Amino acid sequence: MPRRTVPDGEIPPARTENLGAAQVYIDGMEIELVRGTRRRKHVEAVLVGERLRVTFPHWMSAAQARETAEELRVRMQRRLDASRIDIVARARKLARDYDLPRPKTVTWSDQQQSRWGSCTPDLGAIRVSSRLAAFPSWVLDYVLVHELAHLVQRDHSPAFAALVARYPLAERARGFLIAKDLDPDDL
Repeated sequence: MPRRTVPDGEIPPARTENLGAAQVYIDGMEIELVRGTRRRKHVEAVLVGERLRVTFPHWMSAAQARETAEELRVRMQRRLDASRIDIVARARKLARDYDLPRPKTVTWSDQQQSRWGSCTPDLGAIRVSSRLAAFPSWVLDYVLVHELAHLVQRDHSPAFAALVARYPLAERARGFLIAKDLDPDDL
């Protein structure tokens, strides 16, 4: 069902078969405003792919919903900002904790859209997708451990798997990343 861009009028209520969502753009971020049908007293925001889905109570006006969505957008963009994480220090700590070699460089990459991380063992260079900044820290740590293991073992052999398995949340983080790779519109 196609979404409609909402003028200053009312936002339709959500329905099971048709969310009746309104799509607005605030400072370049797509925001989907969904009027809730259940008795709820709070606003809820969830990042779905690149879109921020904001569900708000049925009694809230469209203007109030937009104002709240703007506040939530600012908070979400701050959370997504990779510069708040010292990725070099984090990689060095993980290398020390899991007895892996220290990388020469570790950088965020805005270019990696199909991979979570990459490693060039000859240079000791690790690049991590900046999309990971929005994920739980244990997921970022898993990707760093995975790439650090490539400094020892270039392939995904059993020896490599044993190095990565030193990280206790490896299996959980893999499942998280598999779920994140799903197309949000397929959910």
